[in-house]
Amino acid sequence: MVLKEAPIPKDMIALGTEDIVKICRNHKVRAVGEKRAQTPISAAYESIGLPGGPCARAEMQMLLEDYTIKTNQMDKVTEVLEKQVQQVPNAEKLLAIKGIGVVSVAGFLSEVGDVGRFTSPKQIQKLAGLELKENSSGKKKGQTTISKRGRSTLRRMLFQAVLPLIAKNEEFTEVYDYYRTRLRNPLKGKQAMIAVECKLIRVFYSILKNGYDYDPVKLRTDIIRPQELKIA
Repeated sequence: MVLKEAPIPKDMIALGTEDIVKICRNHKVRAVGEKRAQTPISAAYESIGLPGGPCARAEMQMLLEDYTIKTNQMDKVTEVLEKQVQQVPNAEKLLAIKGIGVVSVAGFLSEVGDVGRFTSPKQIQKLAGLELKENSSGKKKGQTTISKRGRSTLRRMLFQAVLPLIAKNEEFTEVYDYYRTRLRNPLKGKQAMIAVECKLIRVFYSILKNGYDYDPVKLRTDIIRPQELKIA
């Protein structure tokens, strides 16, 4: 919104904090005061593109127009996805999990299909290429890694779904921290992420196949063992 009014750095500086706050208020954007409005102005002062010019202004305006078009297209795609996802039994229970959005659910369903064809969530884990394998050569025992033999799109979708879960969902954050800090076999960051991805597969599988409601308490108790926690 502000860039439409001030597409190049010198325009931003000329606009000032008062006008930035006014623009945000006119568009009903809350929590934008003078302190927050100062951020783009400070960035403008440090920008190498400070002088700008007619060509730079025109280019930025075209980029903003392209952004608006892409945003509208994304909104239409999301609307279609929401309607399709709602037709899948128990899918609404997945969306009730804090941090899980329609794109994550649609991505999982499009890659996995009907979970009823699987007898165990480990089969979905294998489909995603997340099953563990040991890299050994002769008598030498190597590191244990994931196979990556499954569907890369599903694996990427799970990774993208786990990121907001760890950031916004308290129980998934606790599970991730537990994997990182437990006394026996603590995992590194990426290993802990994969472990959470596998847990998410089990959660999705149970809800979609059996119609269970998501239970944060069960998620914690299934994974976190108090005797394995490090003493602070």
